[in-house]
Amino acid sequence: MEKSGPLTMKDIARDLGISVATVSRALKDSPRISEERRKMIQAYAREHNFYPNAIGEALRHSRVLPSKIIGVIVPEFTHYYFMSVLTGIEEAAYARGYNIMVAQSGEQYEREVRICETFHRYKVCGVIVSQAKDTHNYSHYQKLLDAGVPMVFYDRICTGINASRVVVDDYMGAYNAVTHLIETGCQRIAFYGSPMQLQISKNRYNGYKDALLKHGMAVDERIVRVCDNRADAEAITPEMLTLDHRPDGFFAVNDDTAIGILYTAKHMGLRVPEDISICGFTNGQRAIACDPMLTTVEQRGKRVGEEAAEILIDKVEGIIPMEKVEKRVVRTRLVIRGTTK
Repeated sequence: MEKSGPLTMKDIARDLGISVATVSRALKDSPRISEERRKMIQAYAREHNFYPNAIGEALRHSRVLPSKIIGVIVPEFTHYYFMSVLTGIEEAAYARGYNIMVAQSGEQYEREVRICETFHRYKVCGVIVSQAKDTHNYSHYQKLLDAGVPMVFYDRICTGINASRVVVDDYMGAYNAVTHLIETGCQRIAFYGSPMQLQISKNRYNGYKDALLKHGMAVDERIVRVCDNRADAEAITPEMLTLDHRPDGFFAVNDDTAIGILYTAKHMGLRVPEDISICGFTNGQRAIACDPMLTTVEQRGKRVGEEAAEILIDKVEGIIPMEKVEKRVVRTRLVIRGTTK
């Protein structure tokens, strides 16, 4: 007969034919239990989605309110967009009586897995996440969902998981940006994007490609590069700008990459926008701190965060059924400044 409700240490002890005390010590990594047995018990607990409550083990038998802490995973703290999203999440959560617990994956899959385990162990009421660039296995997300933990993806969504999501209209943002470059005279436009396993990268590349095709321009894969940070942009742009038929326009996946192109072009003696035009994607503070100021797609990260928090809290409070998958799109807008004609 299958057990209903969450697994307990008593269940693990019964299943493995050992004492509850042994299970407890093993899960606390006590040296009183052999390493082999500790690993065996810990592996069994992970496999069955059991984590001891690290916050309130002493309150296990008391009547307490459900946790009002939301776990949030950001790929990196230094990115303006993710900080904007975090601001939106925090403000929306605070307004409804919730707090957030934030962790940075550092774009590392293994670290992301550990964060999910920690959030489960601390019994957060739900998780809001943007996946790391190198995440290819999504079982750690599925385990949370299977354990009844609601989840909302933002920006970098996981297409292999049937979970709610909030994204910006990456396709139309890119399409409108590249259309602007074409309409202001650019005839050969390069694309700098993130790795193509990310859905946002595919969407922005498709917007770029379709804008070219709509205007009768061919897609030249020689000027399509995986490049999503300033350092890489400064490293590869000199070669791009010394091609016999060099690009006269650049569309970059984010503002930092666009600013790397701008810096390199000016360093090489090219005029912006007279010789080349540049468009980014974010509209962070750096977009107005460069010379000339950057034309870019405004991503509205704060609104994305607010929407993600609202969906999650509505699920926690039963306003949105747990099984319903919410899909929301936040509109972008093109902000035209000095790096385009």
